[in-house]
Amino acid sequence: MIYLSDTIAAIATGMNQGGIGIIRVSGEHAIKIVDSIFVPKKKGKEVHHLKSYTAAYGNIVDKNYEKEEQIIDEVIVLVMKAPSTYTREDVVEIDCHGGIQVMKQILDLLIKNGARLAEPGEFTKRAFLNGRIDLSQAESVMDLISAKSNLAAKTAVSQLKGSLRKKIEKMRDELIHNIAYIESALDDPEHYSLDDFGDTLDEILAEKEKEICHLIETADNGKFMREGIQTVILGKPNAGKSSVLNVLAGKERAIVTDIAGTTRDTLEEFISINGIPLNIVDTAGIRDTEDIVERIGVDKSFEAMQKADLILYIVDASVPLDKNDYDIMEHIQDKQVIILQNKSDLENVVIKEDILSHIDKKIIDISAKEQTGFEVFYQELNDMFFHGSLSYNDEIYITNMRHKEALEKALSSIKMVRKSIADSMPEDFYSIDLMAAYERLGYIIGESVEDDLVDTIFREFCMGK
Repeated sequence: MIYLSDTIAAIATGMNQGGIGIIRVSGEHAIKIVDSIFVPKKKGKEVHHLKSYTAAYGNIVDKNYEKEEQIIDEVIVLVMKAPSTYTREDVVEIDCHGGIQVMKQILDLLIKNGARLAEPGEFTKRAFLNGRIDLSQAESVMDLISAKSNLAAKTAVSQLKGSLRKKIEKMRDELIHNIAYIESALDDPEHYSLDDFGDTLDEILAEKEKEICHLIETADNGKFMREGIQTVILGKPNAGKSSVLNVLAGKERAIVTDIAGTTRDTLEEFISINGIPLNIVDTAGIRDTEDIVERIGVDKSFEAMQKADLILYIVDASVPLDKNDYDIMEHIQDKQVIILQNKSDLENVVIKEDILSHIDKKIIDISAKEQTGFEVFYQELNDMFFHGSLSYNDEIYITNMRHKEALEKALSSIKMVRKSIADSMPEDFYSIDLMAAYERLGYIIGESVEDDLVDTIFREFCMGK
């Protein structure tokens, strides 16, 4: 409690040069501390005189500098009073010039006058502990900050607005209602009947099981939205792998020559295609070689392939298939693969049936040189990972592995209840597993979670948030 009663301060903007820097202060003494270093341009505009969500213009002043006041910077101070703030505490933000030294000097002054340097994520942690947001919403804050695509950002905003919390709370309310009914019936059988209750409960739980299964099914797509689809470009030398990467990236990211084996090492690039985030790895051309350096590159290509969510296998349509192609196809049989038959602008000597006889995957004709065929590829990518429904809607996606694990454990408990019903077990058996499901769902929103886990989650946040 002493720790939470501290007034905290941190730089909320990046530690680099910029037009504006923001220092955030939160806590019981935030207004008093900022008042001690702020001199307004107009009398009556001292921080403690300001109404909530109003601002004042003035100077940040070190009043103890060699016994004379020293102006540190011209600033605007914004006051937000509890409880209508991010942390539900008094919050003051100081908008200063964005120089690193200026921001550090102001932060040092705040600490000298009674504030404590905030830990990473401590502002959001206080928002959670003070009941303004649940744990899933707190985690979505970091997801929003680190979002790599529009879709990832929209998903984070949806969770920040409480879409997942509302879904979880509704399920928990239904579970606790049935737990309470069972307990009441066991304590007072004269007024509460359990006749046919098992059948009624089984219908309710069948619906809950369906809802939870659907949330779990979204986890893979949620992971892709958050982290990107790990995509590896494979092919033999001079098939056009680097040219394909350049087209996808929209810039000359990789060196392209007519010399086979130009790419000797893996090259990584993050791109977004129609909102689909891809972590693309361009690899060395795969072929038998006596060149030691090239051999290392080939080994790295196979290593990257093992970790891939998606493989783009580039086939040179202008030359016949050879042993290198067949070796590649053998290694990617069990992977998610899209075959891009490149150089369609040249005479095609590769028969698709020859490829399909070795690997049954989607084949798309493209020309990296003419930049044709890629729209068909983009649609196939959409269909493969998002079932053709990538346009954003009200779908709730599970983007956090902690949430997925909790849902899986809640689902297991619900299945145990349904088994007990099927086996005609006594009703008090139902309550045990129903409560386990209730607690596991609460784990997602922070209703039943250990302090150590909370500390670990917020430790991953950036400073000032």
